[in-house]
Amino acid sequence: MISWLSRTSHQFPPASQALSDPNGLLAAGGDLSPERLLSAYRNGIFPWYNPGEPILWWSPDPRCVIYTDRLHISRSLRKRLRRDNYQVTFNQAFGAVMEGCAAPRSGASGTWISREMHAAYNRLHQDGQAQSVEVWQDGELAGGLYGIAAGRMFFGESMFSRRTDASKIAFAWLVEQLKNWDYPLIDCQVHNPHLVTLGAEEIPRETFLQELNRNIDIPCTTTWKFEIDASVF
Repeated sequence: MISWLSRTSHQFPPASQALSDPNGLLAAGGDLSPERLLSAYRNGIFPWYNPGEPILWWSPDPRCVIYTDRLHISRSLRKRLRRDNYQVTFNQAFGAVMEGCAAPRSGASGTWISREMHAAYNRLHQDGQAQSVEVWQDGELAGGLYGIAAGRMFFGESMFSRRTDASKIAFAWLVEQLKNWDYPLIDCQVHNPHLVTLGAEEIPRETFLQELNRNIDIPCTTTWKFEIDASVF
């Protein structure tokens, strides 16, 4: 059994009560208000559901993360990162990044990033809680990613590419900048072969929650401007 959330309380059951099958399903219902979303992330929980379904809340075990000091960059990606034919920015096109992430992948019939999700995360962006990374080439948005920042934790949500390796470029720049700001890790939620090539790994949920508790309340004065350049690669 999973918990059904009311619209009047933003409390979640402990992540340890999540089901093992399907892995990590913890609760359903509620809404996507900023208060509920931030409460979820602070407790190691995130929403993931298809349009037309009730909102489903998850905390899988194991959890996929990337430690910012363990970024792996292949030789071919390193060459691409050192070129000067692209620009990387923070928060210059949050809505467009979400649109890019929501576009159906090849062979897919739809997306889990519904209009409701768009509205919810754009509200968080306006409140300074949701951040985007954009990669630009020839003046056009080539790829990017978005996620939630709280304390010294970054919770990655989704990424996209319109040109070769654009999402990997965005992710590599994000990891290196967060390392510079003393963020220990990025939450990648569930295993993703695309991110594994960059050094993502799975850790027990209990270990993830310990990392979360250590870092979620550390004051952060991040201005969300890149302070690194391509020389770090």
